[in-house]
Amino acid sequence: MTSAHVEPVTAPQGAPPAERATPGRARANPARRLIPYAYLSPTIVLIVVLMIVPIVMVVGYSFRDNVIVQENPVFVGFANYAKVLTDLDFLAALKNTAVFISVSTVAHLVLGLGFALMLNTQLLSGVTKAIFRIVYILPWLFTIAVIAVIWRLLLDPAGVVNYVLHTLGLVQEGVNWLGDPSTALWAVTFANIWSGYPFFMISLLAALQGISADLYEAAAVDGAGPLRRFLNVTLPQLRPVIVSMAVLDLIWTSQQFALIWMMTGGGPLNTTEMLSTYTYKQAFSEYEFASASAAAVIVLLLTMVLAFFYVRQQQRER
Repeated sequence: MTSAHVEPVTAPQGAPPAERATPGRARANPARRLIPYAYLSPTIVLIVVLMIVPIVMVVGYSFRDNVIVQENPVFVGFANYAKVLTDLDFLAALKNTAVFISVSTVAHLVLGLGFALMLNTQLLSGVTKAIFRIVYILPWLFTIAVIAVIWRLLLDPAGVVNYVLHTLGLVQEGVNWLGDPSTALWAVTFANIWSGYPFFMISLLAALQGISADLYEAAAVDGAGPLRRFLNVTLPQLRPVIVSMAVLDLIWTSQQFALIWMMTGGGPLNTTEMLSTYTYKQAFSEYEFASASAAAVIVLLLTMVLAFFYVRQQQRER
């Protein structure tokens, strides 16, 4: 009995073995790996030129005295920070900013959630929901300049707000809402709330529509009423969106400048002075660019703290 002789199978001529092709491709990979960075290079250059370089320059200015106005500024260490942190105007601006952003964020959340729940209910017809969507989203379509002008006219002593209140017998004469130190901060805060709640409303409405109906059906089977379903189903499902949007709103509202500047300019008597307007005045009214740089760095650090919590929240959701 003889064993069968098997001829070895050879690859066709000119066809490189697979084992030999792999190292060649591996050697060509380093150049190809740089291609994504080439596509990203314009964005990277813009970030460096428009963000990194200005931030480094401002930080450098904050440690020197008489920057920009003098050719050879003197290094003073943390003297500018000490000057800013002990400035009564800065402390007033810090307090006003804290009130402004906290009240605005809470109001944005409450109004946005309330309107989102109303637009998501089955009790209203489709046409009614469409009309309400158009009406409620209007403040978000206006620019800050238009919003500031509208509310300055509405809150004028001879404006619509005072006319309505006088007609209802709530006031005897026109109130100067933006000129009275006791009402100016609340007036600009109300204008900011009016202009910002549609973003919360749209985002929360999208999140509500993403909640599975099975969860509500299961809760109803267990005997949960509307309030229990809202507390035990709706809010837990919305929690990641609410936390993320609240942190983002704190960051955005803390940077609000145009609305305050166009409505009150930080007055009267610094009652609406914010960190943004304080920094602007230090730089372009007092020409204290070193103090303005120190104030800007402080605002940057506070914003980075909020950004840290936002990033941490986003990582928890993954």
